[in-house]
Amino acid sequence: MLIDKIALILTIIGSLNWGLIGIFKLDLVALLCGGQTGAISRIIYTLVGLAAAWCISLLFRQDDTAQQPKS
Repeated sequence: MLIDKIALILTIIGSLNWGLIGIFKLDLVALLCGGQTGAISRIIYTLVGLAAAWCISLLFRQDDTAQQPKS
């Protein structure tokens, strides 16, 4: 599903940003978008958070395509 891929990409971006914060004390989103309290930064942080919440559903979802026999 397309929304699953978008959510996964946003979650990876957020995770890499957290890695940069942890290792180098560098918030790349804030650096590129005008600080942590800037409107664009807050939108990106919100989208990453929503994407992470969506990815939680991936843990509990059944993959119907894997159970179908191949023809």
